[in-house]
Amino acid sequence: MVTRPQSASVPGAEASRRAEGWRPDSWRFYPGLQMPDYPDKGALAEVETKLASYPPLVFAGEARRLKAELARVAKGEAFLLQGGDCAESFDEHSADNIRDFFRVFLQMAVVMTFAGGSPVVKVGRIAGQFAKPRSADTETVDGVTLPSYRGDIVNDIAFTEAARVPDPRRQIEAYRQSAATLNLLRAFANGGYANLENAHQWMLGFVKDSPQSSRYQELADRITQALDFMRACGINPQSHPEMRTTDFFTSHEALLLGYEQAMTRVDSTSGDWYDTSGHLLWIGDRTRQADHAHVEFFRGIRNPIGIKCGPSLSGEGLIRLLDILQPDNEAGRITLICRFGADKVGEHLPGLIRAVEKEGRAVVWSCDPMHGNTIKAASGYKTRPFERIQSEIRSFFDIHAAEGTFAGGVHLEMTGKNVTECTGGARAISDEDLRDRYHTYCDPRLNAEQAIETAFLVAELLKRERLARGRPQVVAAE
Repeated sequence: MVTRPQSASVPGAEASRRAEGWRPDSWRFYPGLQMPDYPDKGALAEVETKLASYPPLVFAGEARRLKAELARVAKGEAFLLQGGDCAESFDEHSADNIRDFFRVFLQMAVVMTFAGGSPVVKVGRIAGQFAKPRSADTETVDGVTLPSYRGDIVNDIAFTEAARVPDPRRQIEAYRQSAATLNLLRAFANGGYANLENAHQWMLGFVKDSPQSSRYQELADRITQALDFMRACGINPQSHPEMRTTDFFTSHEALLLGYEQAMTRVDSTSGDWYDTSGHLLWIGDRTRQADHAHVEFFRGIRNPIGIKCGPSLSGEGLIRLLDILQPDNEAGRITLICRFGADKVGEHLPGLIRAVEKEGRAVVWSCDPMHGNTIKAASGYKTRPFERIQSEIRSFFDIHAAEGTFAGGVHLEMTGKNVTECTGGARAISDEDLRDRYHTYCDPRLNAEQAIETAFLVAELLKRERLARGRPQVVAAE
């Protein structure tokens, strides 16, 4: 998105002063995990120097705008929808793929906005989601052991010795692809494609074709009636530009710290440091050690940031991270992305909520129902049962209702294509169906229909939450 630069908030300036001793490269003095060992150090230094001279991909004012929106989410006044590819690839980069993702994402946001009666903050896992953490440094196929594939920004997925050597020049290609993707996303968001009526018509097509259309028809009819009423009152995309544009932000896991350092710049209006590779960056569950490189890097940038929270994170450990990353308790700064699994969320989430509430921390609570629900199907494919994904989302909302806190968002790995990677859903994808269109480079993603089905589920839960709190339904234009 494009926004006018805004002056820094007082809390942000205080945090910068407290980050004494921090520099964009201070992370290099700490142990780092999940980063490749490049054999050609000279080529790596040359690439990082070149990247540091390139224009920023996003602007500090945009990141501040997102932080302000997330502050509303933390207060229960908005909802966060974050989603996109598990890992972007160079080979599948095309205008059609970007358009299809954006189209599905808008449909999801419309459904959630109407049901929740509050704005939806739209953040894509896109234009930078190229690096992936791995559970092992190597993988073995037919007796041959090679370095693991760590995303297109690091090495190639082809299982050959040459392809798996980390190549720093791939960072340049990742930057260029991110720039092209952002250019198209900005055009879609501000050029009329995001028209609210367009998104509604696409959603009606989904409802008509869904095997479970009766489940969704009532909500679809109510949205139609609301739009008809608005048109009758003279409120339309022609007279109200806000109905044909939308704010859309980008995010990725900031795993490759050399790349992120090269993209970190001083904001001329505030003097603060921002990582200009994306609006929101997050720390993964495998790299959130308080005394390690990733946390050191993140403590100095002023972007809104996410922390992946898995079963191994204790309440005490979470508060220690917040002390480092959010010393001034700035609302909108921290999004806690919870990834436990349907069978573990009830055991682990309440303790984290209570620890955060006891300390009076202002955070966004978001549910990642994907990573904790990955299994190996009988057919040999890695998959995620749709029923378990839905179950974790329901439990997430139920637990927050019981604790008196706000379920603030969902974080989904998804695509706009008709893939067969997650079993279940309205089409009842089976283990045997997985081989039909299993295209992911890393982890299984929700296909377009499953993503919209998930949006309808979240819409039901948001409506229930709104009624329980006694909030009126006030629909904001997309």
